[in-house]
Amino acid sequence: MSLVRRSNVFDPFADFWDPFDGVLRSLVPATSDRDTAAFANARVDWKETPESHVFKADLPGVKKEEVKVEVEEGNVLVISGQRSKEKEDKNDKWHRVERSSGQFMRRFRLPENAKVDQVKAGMGNGVLTVTVPKAEVKKPEVKAIEISG
Repeated sequence: MSLVRRSNVFDPFADFWDPFDGVLRSLVPATSDRDTAAFANARVDWKETPESHVFKADLPGVKKEEVKVEVEEGNVLVISGQRSKEKEDKNDKWHRVERSSGQFMRRFRLPENAKVDQVKAGMGNGVLTVTVPKAEVKKPEVKAIEISG
């Protein structure tokens, strides 16, 4: 049992006993897996337009050099990368850590009409945009057959 001492003098609950103190630390692994798991599922939107498939991934704080966009197995789009951890100074006192760091990877099976040899990617304002053009859908040719008799 521990008595929580918060650093804020204006906190009316500063000297209360916290029954959950240490519980979360014991449930979450102390390894960097926690960081990787928190960032593993980068949020990605996928929309289809008449001309292409467009993927948008929110990657705030990630440099374009830390991101890879690849096409595997002929039609699997892979977006992967890593957000680096901030350098810690021993004199710093952290009050809250909510931003995560670590590796991420997302895979998307592209439809048959995707032109995987013409994929383009760009990054701006923390958003990765990947555009995969679509092949023109050829309408089947209909040939009228004359009926004899």
